[in-house]
Amino acid sequence: MNYQKLDAALATALNDVQSLEESNLGVFIHTEPILDSAASAVLERLGVSGVTSGKDIFTATLSPNAISQLSEQSWVKYLKRSQQLGLVNKRIGTRRLGV
Repeated sequence: MNYQKLDAALATALNDVQSLEESNLGVFIHTEPILDSAASAVLERLGVSGVTSGKDIFTATLSPNAISQLSEQSWVKYLKRSQQLGLVNKRIGTRRLGV
């Protein structure tokens, strides 16, 4: 695995996984803008959808093994962890103010 292509959040998540084959990590895949047919085939084989020429950012839910394979590809610039974001102004247990 080429850890230089992984962001810190993804590297940390990879250390915490139980199964190397289970696809449970959401990632952004940043690639070179022009992919050849072999690169597109690799992405599609790993379950990445929407692979088209000229596109350079893809999203997928991948296994640690798939992430390792992608990190070794010369046309992959870097891999970044995708995380569920929460609402900033969400309030728990607030009471209503009457006017």
